[in-house]
Amino acid sequence: LIWLVLFKLQYNILSVFNYHQRSLNLTPFTATGNFREMIDNVIIFIPFGLLLNVNFKEIGFLPKFAFVLVLSLTFEIIQFIFAIGATDITDVITNTVGGFLGLKLYGLSNKHMNQKKLDRVIIFVGILLLVLLLVYRTH
Repeated sequence: LIWLVLFKLQYNILSVFNYHQRSLNLTPFTATGNFREMIDNVIIFIPFGLLLNVNFKEIGFLPKFAFVLVLSLTFEIIQFIFAIGATDITDVITNTVGGFLGLKLYGLSNKHMNQKKLDRVIIFVGILLLVLLLVYRTH
């Protein structure tokens, strides 16, 4: 997630610091033309919510949800501090929605599938989605 959100899939991480952009938008869903980015943010955080459930079964839903929210907010604050991207409340919302969907999807799937099998499927699909995202974004 750090590579995706903060470093914009750059192979040369230091190149991100060459392009300085510091902006702050605290009004949600006001930027025009960013629908694709909003969808991308949701999709990127779904596997994160799923993997939180795979790795932290003993922790309840609300702490995991709060962690997704705090992580997303942290990403936006880091972008603002280092001027490596636009800081936008819409990103916090859409990232958190993606994490929420991942958390809920795991809970729903766990009712219909053996937990060990579900965990293996999630890890496999997560890796597959990451590879597809990398191919999609780098071409």
